[in-house]
Amino acid sequence: MASAAEQLAANFNFGNLSKAHELRQRIFFTLGALIVARLGTYIPMPGIDPAAIAQQLQQQGGGLLDVFNTLAGGAVNRMAIFALGIMPYISASIIIQLMTTVFPELETLKKEGEAGRKILNQYTRYGTVGLAMIQAYGIAVGLEHWGHAVINPGYFFRLTAMVTLTGGTVLLMWIGEQITSRGVGNGISLIIFAGIVARFPAIIGQGLESARTGAVNPILLLAFAAFTVALVGFIVFMERAQRRLFVTYPKRQVGNKVYGGESSHLPIKLNVSGVIPPIFASSILLLPTTIASFNAQNLPGWLQTIVTYISRGQPLYLLLYALLIFFFAFFYTSIVFPPDETAENLKKYGGVFPGIRPGKKSAQFIDYTVTRITMIGAAYLAFVCLIPEFMFYKYNLSFSLGGTSILIVVSVTMDTVAQIQSHLIAQQYEGLIKKSKLRGARK
Repeated sequence: MASAAEQLAANFNFGNLSKAHELRQRIFFTLGALIVARLGTYIPMPGIDPAAIAQQLQQQGGGLLDVFNTLAGGAVNRMAIFALGIMPYISASIIIQLMTTVFPELETLKKEGEAGRKILNQYTRYGTVGLAMIQAYGIAVGLEHWGHAVINPGYFFRLTAMVTLTGGTVLLMWIGEQITSRGVGNGISLIIFAGIVARFPAIIGQGLESARTGAVNPILLLAFAAFTVALVGFIVFMERAQRRLFVTYPKRQVGNKVYGGESSHLPIKLNVSGVIPPIFASSILLLPTTIASFNAQNLPGWLQTIVTYISRGQPLYLLLYALLIFFFAFFYTSIVFPPDETAENLKKYGGVFPGIRPGKKSAQFIDYTVTRITMIGAAYLAFVCLIPEFMFYKYNLSFSLGGTSILIVVSVTMDTVAQIQSHLIAQQYEGLIKKSKLRGARK
């Protein structure tokens, strides 16, 4: 079956796009919203010395701050009003999903459809504000211990930082929701996507400059470029991969009519968890190194040894990174795709797997299948994230582009292209319906 991108390439022409007035408006709105999100990454928060902060961040490079800086589109390096990025919202969303499995009230809301989803979204917004305030206060206190990074340290600066950074996160959250409802694609993902793509010119420039000065062999640079292209193709293939479970619906008679007797498939993506496992694995693994770097001179010898072994590029770091990716892949998949709930929904609508009883047996079959698929998906995530990490640090390249960033860019691009294709198809169907109505009126 052709992908959305292949269908869009085969059927796309500027004539169809010119007729799709609503789609053009959505695309222009999305571009405008992303421009506003990017402008916020260049507005520094009040009460700081940008030069002093840039110097400190350069010394702390390679830790957790690099991960946050990538997801925030470079706002951390400039300590802009969008320095927290959209991570508080993502964390709050995951926390709410976890709480739905613990508290029956939230689980009931989840099953109530659109009304319950709106209430859960509101809880997510409240959680985003709370997490952003806590993180903003921690950033303000940390900046006060960075020498002359803060012009006038004190409670007023902390309050100003909390209001500024929390307001920036809330504004980004609102922009993301507006893109989702009035634009094209998932707004939150597109904001992260824009921040990563904005770094591409600088990465390409650094690579060409390194090749020009002789710091990197030009042949090696071409090999890395070819490897990146091959990695993108591999990610596209794996993200489209899915396991389809055959489902049949028995016939049932209601009055004089017979319903059912159909067959369909239950699609299970190879990578159900998306990019959540690499992000959380790298954040947890780099947290001790980042904390230790703030007070490197006063660390005991044994702790410095541990920090050295788990620093980026080291074998122990790569091993722990892979194990954490596997853990979060299984953990998150069990939340978003619970076998018992899926089997219960199939039983409710009369769907059965051939040769397997509905209910508990179907849940066991789904759990067995999902476990095997998740093992392959976790191995795929670990490969995509570890191979670039290993190669870039082995050859000491300063313009490295992590596998997580490539994974986010490819996934968001595929989702956005699929939505554009669906809008074009809907526009074509609307045109056919209007033509048929006009012909009927003439007759």
